[in-house]
Amino acid sequence: MNRREFLQCAAVLVSGVSSAAKIPFAFSEEQWDFIATRDNYINQPVDLFDERQRALCAAIAETIIPRTETPGAIDAGVPKFIELIAQDWYTNDERERFLHGISELDDSAQQQHNASFDTLLPAQQIAMLEAAESAASDSSWYALGGALTGSASDVPFICQIKELTAWGFFTSEVGMTQVLRYDPMPMKMNPDIPLRDDDSSWATRVGV
Repeated sequence: MNRREFLQCAAVLVSGVSSAAKIPFAFSEEQWDFIATRDNYINQPVDLFDERQRALCAAIAETIIPRTETPGAIDAGVPKFIELIAQDWYTNDERERFLHGISELDDSAQQQHNASFDTLLPAQQIAMLEAAESAASDSSWYALGGALTGSASDVPFICQIKELTAWGFFTSEVGMTQVLRYDPMPMKMNPDIPLRDDDSSWATRVGV
């Protein structure tokens, strides 16, 4: 998946947050509202991951949103955002699944390539994440706009970290001002703004 394809998918994800009551996103609407409006949330202390887990989380997030001609997940502080959310907002079951998912992915990397996930070549990392997504493809997390067929506690790890990576990136100052087109004038409506194929979406406030 190239950067443009990812941005299109992420736009669907972010625009669909308001439908969270109908589909099993990892967070409730109340949690999303708090995170989106909390000033400087990224500066909160965090102490959930060990150094190994931090390295793995950073590698996964950067594989999902790599640095190209625009900043990547690490540039936007996404790994810390992910750790903060897992620490502050996940239930014990969700947190346990997330931590298990990181370890399981690294164990698979060791078995397949005799190396840790964060040391693999980018193509190998992408292939492993694609395999994880394929294995989870029947999750109702993917049924955007559909009826709730499970619960947030059923969200697979690959869906958890994709959701966190996209939300952390596109609500960061870097994501909003250097990838999205930042417009600091809120509360204005223009329903007919033509977009070229290479145009990004708009952001009206700098987030976490």
